[in-house]
Amino acid sequence: MPTKIEDSTGNVFKDLGFPAEEADNLKIRSELMIHVLQIIESRGLKQREAAELFGVTQPRISDLVRGNIDLFSIDMLVTMLSHAGVQVSVVIEPAAA
Repeated sequence: MPTKIEDSTGNVFKDLGFPAEEADNLKIRSELMIHVLQIIESRGLKQREAAELFGVTQPRISDLVRGNIDLFSIDMLVTMLSHAGVQVSVVIEPAAA
């Protein structure tokens, strides 16, 4: 039986069937979480050190490392990145037809 391949929408959450608004929110949060994790990795931080840097508790860093996306809002992730000296910019574009 041949494998069926479908084109991606560019948003894995939409591809998985999440409603468009929720999929967009999840994509943004996942991208922000990835940036936080990259900072932790690139600086070789232990969770306690990362917590100090990002202005949160160590259990919050543990939640992030475990990928608990539902525990983090966009606002919280932007605040964490700001604590680390990272400027977050927003790009707004018309939706693809």
